[in-house]
Amino acid sequence: MRTHDFRLLPDLASRTLAGSVVYANDELFAERENLIKPEPAVFSTESFGHKGKIYDGWETRRRREPGCDYAIVRLGVPGVIHGVVVDTTWFKGNYPPFVSVEATSIEGFPTTEELTAATWVTLVEKSEVKGDSENPFDVSDAHRYTHVRLTIYPDGGVARLRVHGDPMPDPRLLTGTIDLAGPENGGTVIDCSNMFYSSPLNILRPDRARIMGDSWENARRRDSGNDHVTVRLAARGSVRRVEIDTSYFIGNSAGWASLRGIDSSAADLEDDAAWVELVPKTRLQPDTRHFFGAATTAPVTHVRLDVFPDGGLARLRVNGEIDPQTLRELGETYRSSLPDSHRRAESAAEL
Repeated sequence: MRTHDFRLLPDLASRTLAGSVVYANDELFAERENLIKPEPAVFSTESFGHKGKIYDGWETRRRREPGCDYAIVRLGVPGVIHGVVVDTTWFKGNYPPFVSVEATSIEGFPTTEELTAATWVTLVEKSEVKGDSENPFDVSDAHRYTHVRLTIYPDGGVARLRVHGDPMPDPRLLTGTIDLAGPENGGTVIDCSNMFYSSPLNILRPDRARIMGDSWENARRRDSGNDHVTVRLAARGSVRRVEIDTSYFIGNSAGWASLRGIDSSAADLEDDAAWVELVPKTRLQPDTRHFFGAATTAPVTHVRLDVFPDGGLARLRVNGEIDPQTLRELGETYRSSLPDSHRRAESAAEL
């Protein structure tokens, strides 16, 4: 799992994290909301409506005047963006030849008018794209953003927009007991032994699994080892309760599982002896939500979920509280990550 491929980071725009396409200047042929569906785009040769071919994506009409089309997406979780994918799958003769991507950071819940008048920063310059393809673009910008704007030149269709990065929620909203592993709070997967069938990021999703494919499933092991996932928590904190969910896994759920934690501010992740037991190795039942009290409340920054010997899991929840000093440090990081035009005047103490 440790890689420089930004596509293995969470998709901050995804509908599964409550992303929303809040505006598009045109969507005559296909709705803007399709842009952030988590599943891949599909195609049917027989699907026609009264406006023409029905596409699983966002498609605008043919322009007969100068200009370009655009859509604005509110990220489900604000964060630092490391790359975007403009996916034109199934758009072969009607894709836009060029695109650009911009971002902005706005407090609260802005209206369309406020977004239109906002200061936008270019993440991806006007660039050529191919039809029926994933078009990835690296982003080098360390600021935190809340919205992105996809512009297509001059018109056409895009199946999906993926915005991959590190979640960075407002630390003022992280008080009390939260899911420390949840991406909406800043948790993410940093290592995984095997993701043959599906991504381990799925087990951190805030929704409930609807099918087995919404989860993490590894290949069948034929050796003496076991599979595992390492999660960087939202922040250093004390774990209170753990949920390990095997919903929809009947004949291929993990047989046993354990959870350990480590404080990376005091120890190296590679030091096996520094990891402390949060949930001992425990037998799991298929298609079941399992709840456990944490064996220790010593602060940890990462957790490692081991499954024995292999098998699938639907969700992992790690509920607890962030260390007060760490919360103050998050406030300082949050302030420094805002673009200059959006930086707030409050002091670190107010965060």
